Amino acid sequence: MGTLAGKLCMARMSAHLNQEELGAKVGVSRRSIIAYEGGQAIPRKAVLRRLAQTLGVTEYYLTHDDCEDPDEGQAREKNLNMVRERFGSKGAKEAAALLEKGSVFFAGGDIPQEDKDALFDALMTAYVTAKNEARAKFTPKSVKAAAEKKKK
Repeated sequence: MGTLAGKLCMARMSAHLNQEELGAKVGVSRRSIIAYEGGQAIPRKAVLRRLAQTLGVTEYYLTHDDCEDPDEGQAREKNLNMVRERFGSKGAKEAAALLEKGSVFFAGGDIPQEDKDALFDALMTAYVTAKNEARAKFTPKSVKAAAEKKKK
């Protein structure tokens, strides 16, 4: 178990990076990294995402004190990143809320990670399908035509 501050510091050292190097890779100052590792500041979501990617850990690992596995939540984050690319941050928030509610299925049980990942993949497939169908049905024809023109 550990805090965001401690996990960041440990992950940075495991990646053989100093604070200056990590800051440069993530796009923040050394002072920001010092503040994150010292527990005086919490990175914004976009910075947290870049920190996790740069350090080879998941956001879930960094943000959940009870999580000890740096890879936990990988499938969830992969799905959310895909949704974020297709539907923006609003879509990612909706998908995260859906996944959070889907976690209720695991309450009180010891379920293998593969089964959890399978459920999250199914939820994301249903979400993306519904979003694509809604776009096709409710996007005005003029917007569709402009988008087609832009592709060519």
